[in-house]
Amino acid sequence: MYYCTYESPVGLLRLTGGDRLETLTFLLSKTRKEPESDWTQDTRPFAKVLTQLDAYFGGSLKRFNLILDRDLKIQGTDFQQKVWKELLKIPYGQTISYGQLAERIGNPTAFRAVGLANGKNPISIIIPCHRVIGKDGSLTGFGGGIDVKRQLLSLEQANG
Repeated sequence: MYYCTYESPVGLLRLTGGDRLETLTFLLSKTRKEPESDWTQDTRPFAKVLTQLDAYFGGSLKRFNLILDRDLKIQGTDFQQKVWKELLKIPYGQTISYGQLAERIGNPTAFRAVGLANGKNPISIIIPCHRVIGKDGSLTGFGGGIDVKRQLLSLEQANG
């Protein structure tokens, strides 16, 4: 398993993975994956991701060119996978509510379960869970913190 740290404008991020990116989390997040003794710190396995993160934070990348089955290894329940795949369809700079996301996956009463699945997203930013907000437009629940969620949405709206 490989890992590296990325210094982003919204804080330090940790990337982990083997042959594919498995997690991208905020170092301040409770869900971050801590390196184990047999892991290797190396940026090379993440070169494509790091280049795209630079472009995203620079305002020139609107959609990550990473494919779930080829570049990303995401472990989760079928329901979580369904939610995460739907997150990828939210356009850059736009937001939807948890209820709207639940409707989009064909389960309109599951907005709480959608929120929980959203919170378990192992690949923040690339799978844009920050684009999901409360039905009243409030910024709620984000592993990097509400201030980071606000910064990410502001970045996208300014460059959209």
